[in-house]
Amino acid sequence: MTTAAAPVRRRIGPQPGRQSLFLGTPADIAIFGGAAGGGKSYALLLEAIRHIHNPGFRAVYFRRTSPELRAPGGLWDTSRALYSLVGGKARDALLEWVFPSGARVKFNHLEHAQDRYAHQGAQYALICWDEVNHFTGQVFWYLVSRNRSTCGVRPYIRATCNPDPDSWVAAFISWWIDWDTGTPIPERVGKLRWFVRIGDATCWGSTPDEAVAEAVQGGLDEQSARASVLSATFIPATLADNPALLEADPGYRAKLAALSYVDRMRLLEGNWRVRESAGLMFKREWFKLEDTRAPSDAVRVRYWDLAAHAHAKADETAGVLLALHNGAYWIEDVVAVRERPLGVEQIVRQTAEADGRDVAIHIEQEAVGSVGEHLMDHYRRDVLPGWSVYAASIRGAGSKVQRAKPASAAVEAGLVTLRRAPWNGRFLDQAQGFPELKFDDQVDAFCGAFNAVHEGKFAFVSV
Repeated sequence: MTTAAAPVRRRIGPQPGRQSLFLGTPADIAIFGGAAGGGKSYALLLEAIRHIHNPGFRAVYFRRTSPELRAPGGLWDTSRALYSLVGGKARDALLEWVFPSGARVKFNHLEHAQDRYAHQGAQYALICWDEVNHFTGQVFWYLVSRNRSTCGVRPYIRATCNPDPDSWVAAFISWWIDWDTGTPIPERVGKLRWFVRIGDATCWGSTPDEAVAEAVQGGLDEQSARASVLSATFIPATLADNPALLEADPGYRAKLAALSYVDRMRLLEGNWRVRESAGLMFKREWFKLEDTRAPSDAVRVRYWDLAAHAHAKADETAGVLLALHNGAYWIEDVVAVRERPLGVEQIVRQTAEADGRDVAIHIEQEAVGSVGEHLMDHYRRDVLPGWSVYAASIRGAGSKVQRAKPASAAVEAGLVTLRRAPWNGRFLDQAQGFPELKFDDQVDAFCGAFNAVHEGKFAFVSV
C-alpha cells in the first residue's frame, strides 16, 4: 500500500541578525539600509505577512517606476514566491495581492511628484518603500499623511535604501552614521529616536518629551507636538547579513567588488559619505600607457560628442577611437576641437577616412524628436555616406556620472590602455577631474565609446 508523501513545510521568516532586528523593531518609521545583498527587499515583503489574517488590513509597497516593480527578481516577482505560500491570490493587472481574510497588499510606482495625489483619500496601515532614497522627501512625507488605519493595526512605515549621501534620507538618519568614516555607528544600530515635523524641519529627541520640547521651542503648540511625535530607527545591512544569498550565489561578492570605486564603497561597504568627485572615478595611474595599438582583429568604434561653437569657453567636439579585444580596451586616438558646424563636419569626415570604413561611428544624440533625427540623417547621407553610422541616444540613460560607471570600473581594474600620443595629457587631465571640471567632453566621448562597443553595433572587422 502506497502512503501519501508528507507535505513539504517551509519556514517563512527573517534570517537571524539584522533582518530579525528590522522586523522586530517597534519604531513608527524604520529604515533598513546599507550595502547591496543584505536581504532588505525580502525583509520588507515579510512585513505584511504578519497582518494578512486581518480582513481590514491594507498595505502599499512603493518603487519609483513600474518597470522596477515588474523587473525579474524585483519586488513583484519576489512577492510571487512568497505570498502564494500563505494563501495570497495575485491580481497581476492591478499589482495587488488579495488574501483569504480580505486583507490586501498593493504595489505601486511613484515616478513623478504629482503621482502622490493619486493616494489622497487612501488609508494604509502599512506603507513600505523599496529604495526610499530614490524618492523625494516631499513625496515621502506626503504619504506619511496617508499612513492611517481603522483595522486595529497601528499605522507604521518601513523602508529600504542603499547609501546615497545626496538624498534626504542621509540627513534623516544622520544620528546613526559616523560622518568621519561614512559608516554606521555600531552602538546606535536599531536604537529608537523620536521626532516631530514642523514644515520641512525635523525636531529630534532621545525621548518623546525631548522631541516635543524641541518642537515647542520651534513654535509648535504642545498639544499638536504630542499628537504628532513619531519614533524612528535605522538598521544597516551588509552582504554578511544575508548568508542565504551567499550560499545561493557565492560569486555575488566578487560582482560587487568589480564595481566602480564609488559604487563599490556604497554597495559593498555600505558607506554613506563617499560620492562621485574628482579623482575617484578616474585616476591617472589607473590608465596604462603603451606605444602600440590593439590587435588588428579588435572591434573598433569612434564615438563623437558633437558641439557647434568655436570660442574658447564653448564645449569641445570630441571623438574617441576605442578598441576592444579579449576583454581589454585601447584608447587609440582622441580628437578634440572647437569648431562651428561646417568645421565639425569636415573634421568628422577626415577622421572617418583616417580610421577606415571598418570602424563603426556612433554619434551622441542629445536632441529628441525630429531635430535629432534630421541631424543623424544629414550625417548618414551627406557627411559619412558609406560608413556604419549609429545614433547614440542618451535619453533615459541616466546622468553622465551614471553612464561613466562601467568605464570607471574597467579603468580601475587595469583593463584600459592609452596609446602614447600628444593628446594623452589633456585627456588624462579631464579624466582625473571628472565630473567636477567644466569641460569633460573627451571623457564623455570615452564613456560613450565604452558603452557603444558593448551594444553590438559594429562595421566590418579588420583581418
